[in-house]
Amino acid sequence: MNGLLTRLFITFFKIGAFTFGGGWAMISIIEKEIVDKNHWLEREEFLDLLAVAQSLPGILAVNISVAVGDKLRGFKGSVAAALGTILPSFILILLIAIFLTPETIKNNETLTSIFKGIRPAVVALIVAPVISAAKSAKLNKFTILIPVAVALLIWSKWPVVSNPIVYILLGGLGGYLWFRFGGKRKEDGK
Repeated sequence: MNGLLTRLFITFFKIGAFTFGGGWAMISIIEKEIVDKNHWLEREEFLDLLAVAQSLPGILAVNISVAVGDKLRGFKGSVAAALGTILPSFILILLIAIFLTPETIKNNETLTSIFKGIRPAVVALIVAPVISAAKSAKLNKFTILIPVAVALLIWSKWPVVSNPIVYILLGGLGGYLWFRFGGKRKEDGK
């Protein structure tokens, strides 16, 4: 197996094995591995990839791993990175299905305590990439209002405005219009 393919697999296997809480909890670890440690992507490139991975269907961490693997080694890189991300969860779920039943987990105080202890750490793992992405995106007082307003509207119970798809589409349209019209004026010095 190619050295880079092996590194891709091992890197994403570690990410998949040692993070709890899903894709958002993995982001800070993925960023450290991809941007800081291995230098496979620049920070701005990672933020762009993160935005695309969020808007695509499927698991966020797998979407990111596939894109990074494709950039570095094409189809083989995508497969190696995706397998690395997916296998730890698959193995863990398989072991749990073999050895534990739902009743065993509910009635076992040690397992219940472990899961309760993991919850605060997962919250911190989710908040950390949000703060990091906000710093990297150079949000100011005006632009910070956009994600706050969108989060509050999604949280509301109003049927139309609580649908995240609306904001993905509006964000895409807004970005297109900004770079099509607003961004050109800044570049041209107008």
